[in-house]
Amino acid sequence: MGAKFAFTGGREGWIRVLLTAVGVGLGVALLLLTTALPSALSVRHHRDQARLDYTYEQHPRPKGDDTLLIADIDTTYQDKDVRGRLVEPEGPRAPVAPGLTTYPAPGEMVVSPALKKLLDSGSGKLLRERLPYKVVGTIGETGLIGSQELAYYAGAKGLEQRMNGWQVGRISAFGDPHPSSDRPDPVLILLVLVVFVVLLMPVAVFIAAAVRFGGERRDRRLAALRLVGSDSRMTRRIAAGEALAGSLLGLVFGTGFFLLGRELAGSVEILGISVFPSYLNPTPALAALVALAVPAAAVLVTLFALRGVVIEPLGVVRTAKPARRRLWWRVLLPLAGLAMLYPMIGQGRANGNFNQYLVIGGVMLLLVGVTALLPWIVETVVARLGAGAVAWQLAVRRLQLSSGTAARMVNGIAVAVAGAIALQMLFAGVQGDYTRRPGNDLTRAQMEVDVPRGVALAPAAERFSTTKGVRKAVALASADVGDGPWNTDNGPALSAQVTIGDCAALREVASLSSCRDGDAFVVSGADGDTDTAKLAKPGRRLYVSTSYDVGKSPRITWAVPRTLKPARSVKDPAGATRGGFLMTPGAVPPRIAAAVSGTVYLSLDESVPDVHEYVRNTAAAVDPMANAALWVSTEQSKKFTSIRTGLYVGAACVLALIGASLLVSQLEQLRERRKLLSSLVAFGTRRRTLGLSVLWQTAIPIALGLALASAVGLALGAVLLKMTDTPVGVDWVSVVTMAGIGAGVVLTVTLLSLPPLVRLMRPEGLRTE
Repeated sequence: MGAKFAFTGGREGWIRVLLTAVGVGLGVALLLLTTALPSALSVRHHRDQARLDYTYEQHPRPKGDDTLLIADIDTTYQDKDVRGRLVEPEGPRAPVAPGLTTYPAPGEMVVSPALKKLLDSGSGKLLRERLPYKVVGTIGETGLIGSQELAYYAGAKGLEQRMNGWQVGRISAFGDPHPSSDRPDPVLILLVLVVFVVLLMPVAVFIAAAVRFGGERRDRRLAALRLVGSDSRMTRRIAAGEALAGSLLGLVFGTGFFLLGRELAGSVEILGISVFPSYLNPTPALAALVALAVPAAAVLVTLFALRGVVIEPLGVVRTAKPARRRLWWRVLLPLAGLAMLYPMIGQGRANGNFNQYLVIGGVMLLLVGVTALLPWIVETVVARLGAGAVAWQLAVRRLQLSSGTAARMVNGIAVAVAGAIALQMLFAGVQGDYTRRPGNDLTRAQMEVDVPRGVALAPAAERFSTTKGVRKAVALASADVGDGPWNTDNGPALSAQVTIGDCAALREVASLSSCRDGDAFVVSGADGDTDTAKLAKPGRRLYVSTSYDVGKSPRITWAVPRTLKPARSVKDPAGATRGGFLMTPGAVPPRIAAAVSGTVYLSLDESVPDVHEYVRNTAAAVDPMANAALWVSTEQSKKFTSIRTGLYVGAACVLALIGASLLVSQLEQLRERRKLLSSLVAFGTRRRTLGLSVLWQTAIPIALGLALASAVGLALGAVLLKMTDTPVGVDWVSVVTMAGIGAGVVLTVTLLSLPPLVRLMRPEGLRTE
């Protein structure tokens, strides 16, 4: 009978069941998305591993009809990574990269769909100048890790002469030749666990709230059923059946929303992460759990909600003064959560992994404690609120009559904010362990370009100095010298560095008394340099390192000059101190000049738009394998960054769900109060007053909810930091930001509900049949 009432109750019944289904459906869609995330991340990882082309071998493999020469020429365009490869098959059986059927000829390239779209658009003008290849095809899905990834393979020739072991190599198969078996980091695992709990709890809270849409009208219908003969148990079973029908329809809606979102996911990119729709396949076991848990939760929540409502044949005993909510059992929930987390305090990363069950249970109980405490806090506070303007009195009286409904609206936001504050504290506390400072002096240079061996450095530096937005270019070449040949397995016993540059460039790395072209210097004062003094003997013949392949590198020797001027090492723009020898171009033999690699340090005018792209374009024009790098003050671990990115992506989805569900809930409450609103207008209440009363009804609970969420979030964050053995510190900017975002979502939803409110305040709302 309850299921039948859900679908045959006329227009009111259909609206009610649709509101429930939409609310539950949004939650189910996000739950299905969450269950699909592990699969999506796994597919991205496997596809990235399947196309790896690094060998890191000391001896390159011999040439054959099954080998491929491949060069890494990755670049960046407008803060987006562009994966680039130069390829030269050496035989008909050369391995074909995933996503390709054949390799492009020299001067041609195959690109990812997203890169093709960018190159064809006006915003890709500077990138087109950097990639002077003809597009002849696109990379298939199996060769990409995301739908919005920018990637290309370009044909090349003559790569064998450029082999250096790290940028240009020879492979006979794609994939990681040395799979790593790193020990998992307990703190990173803890971060992942807490992120999942924090993201899923608001979803569960909203699903629980959605099944209670239309509660007051339902209770009045149940009173009518009591009048015609049903007992209280039968009445509750009918209410459970009605909730079950709405939740089952919500499962259908949620599946539809998920499939729609799954298709849309292929066209969006969030914080640099994109996926193909085929990645988002929920784990069957988890999907089955969602399908069973949501209807069961709907029934349990409905029965739980009816425990304090007396449904009699002549009405619903709800208007009498309700019993005050009890506090003692509500406090037990967060205390139990803290008790579960307490045994792991001080564990850190040196004592094994954290107990997953205790972590999940403890965090869940703390966050559930928010939903249990908030109704008591709202009821206690609003009971003491009194006189004020008419809008204030209307809002306060409404909250005093139905504080539970107001608290339910805010519960999801409060849980999300509490979890977000705790995570922000945890991330801020441990990020120092996953962050390093490269030591670059950003006041002297903001970019560097590594120029490969064989490229004349002076003309390259000249081209950079004339590039738009470049203020200064400092070019320094370098090589290693030793007391023995480098083309042996053991190499030389003593070694030192040789740095080549004009006098102005050499003064960036050492203090020179005087300098002119043709001078050579011996450097003292470099950190850890003990070999230079032993090698700096006039006339001594030293060997120059020229190749990573110890078996094939030519032997180039250099005689220490008779005249060596002294120099004192100073920090170079990269923050390092250089030892060894300094040489001006006039003192360098031609054979050595052709064998060294160089670095150009660039000081930029950051006010020039796209200045970084102009530099990268010049680097590509100097040599396709020149690597332009933008200097930053800090660098973070990729694993840590990916977890934090996952949090931001998930939080964006949860906030979208919260906003949509809140709007549905607000509209449902306004619809139930249609006659009351019309009556107030008919008695002369101004629409502006009613609009302000709705804002106050939202503002009071959200202020109380955010205060509670901040307190619980700070407590949870402090406990998590203690568990990781990290000093407790509060990032107040993040706390205020999280609370502000939560308040912003609620206020936005309230403003969006004002137009329907105006329509509901028309006199036609008093009509009845």
